[in-house]
Amino acid sequence: MPDQRAPLDLLLLPTWLVPVEPAGVVLREHGLGIRDGRIALIAPRAEALKHPAKEVRELPGHLLTPGLINAHGHAAMTLFRGLADDLPLMSWLQDHIWPAEAKWVDEDFVRDGTELAIAEQLKGGITCFSDMYFFPEVASELVHKSGIRAQMTIPVLDFPTPGARDADEALRKGLKLFDELKLHPRIKIAFGPHAPYSVSDDKLENVRMLAEELDAGIHMHVHETAFEVQQSLELHGVRPLQRLANLGLLGPRFQAVHMTQISDEDIALLVESNSSVIHCPESNLKLASGFCPVEKLWQAGVNVAIGTDGAASNNNLDLLGETRTAALLAKAVAGSATALDAHSALRMATLNGARALGLDEETGSLELGKLADLVAFDLSGLAQQPVYDPVSQLIYAGSRSCVQHLWVGGKQLLDQGRLSRLDEDRIIANARAWGARIADTHSI
Repeated sequence: MPDQRAPLDLLLLPTWLVPVEPAGVVLREHGLGIRDGRIALIAPRAEALKHPAKEVRELPGHLLTPGLINAHGHAAMTLFRGLADDLPLMSWLQDHIWPAEAKWVDEDFVRDGTELAIAEQLKGGITCFSDMYFFPEVASELVHKSGIRAQMTIPVLDFPTPGARDADEALRKGLKLFDELKLHPRIKIAFGPHAPYSVSDDKLENVRMLAEELDAGIHMHVHETAFEVQQSLELHGVRPLQRLANLGLLGPRFQAVHMTQISDEDIALLVESNSSVIHCPESNLKLASGFCPVEKLWQAGVNVAIGTDGAASNNNLDLLGETRTAALLAKAVAGSATALDAHSALRMATLNGARALGLDEETGSLELGKLADLVAFDLSGLAQQPVYDPVSQLIYAGSRSCVQHLWVGGKQLLDQGRLSRLDEDRIIANARAWGARIADTHSI
């Protein structure tokens, strides 16, 4: 244990501090101290200033919260942002995205696209993200270099993919990566079978066995569209979630992404298995996939986190904006203005995301001993005045332009809106070069 008498490495003094746990609490004029990458002190300002600190940072007009957690995305797909807009899911996927991936996705594409995604996410207040894409070993290099936290998933499909001739090769490579990174302080490896309609029973059973053996998460698109559910009923005689339950995949490690088509039986399966749902409202809206009944899931006790999905179907990685959309949409779907209030929405974007990814013991809330994954939002601007409830103001009147400072494990990765470790100008130039190459060969 660290010496509690040792000076703090950093003392932050924001106007407001929202720990998320306990729920609904706003601490005014409190300080948060960091030592050895973890939260070592939360106390009223006057008391906090009595503790010696190597650095004291005043944050007037700022709201300090846990770092946002983007629980689902496809990082490298930032390079396909805007490539095939305004199309239904299967047409978008089969006629545009899969052919583009077959042509362009290689290690360089993943390296440059992931770096672009990480930079965008850090500037938007995201301290941790889950990535579901090809060449996870390459993407992991960028996570390591940048200082962000991530869950990297091993892609599993029935057909050949970039970087793997078949599912067996993908799993072999994934297990090697799991072994290499099992002690990494910021990277967690999980399994990423694409969807029930693209992965056969034998491969899903293999994933279940390996996930149990390694205590690893299973991250999967499930019930994304009505067509997917209907197709499963015709081919398997059961809904996709029931098929996954029959195969033993559901459980606390299971992360069901999208879930726009939900019956009472589905909810019962989620509750019984303690599986998490990851809600991606803007992608679902843009692809007209349907609406996840978030309030109904919350009331049933299901852990609901939030994700942006990939920039090819969103088209941004703005989790704060996504959270606002989620809160507004939840009210419309539930027919209740009290559904998913601002504090609950922030919890969905922080602690619930950590829980879904199996990281809630370490991050997702501001509690003593947890990792110092923090974001400071500047609420002093014109569009945020006056401030009655800083959490409501953040969710309903804030934007990612309010993000000023960000720390992961106590290390500052964003300072006054500027990236500390990544070269933004170079990343933009790289993305433009990719865009020019892809546009030359793609019929939009």
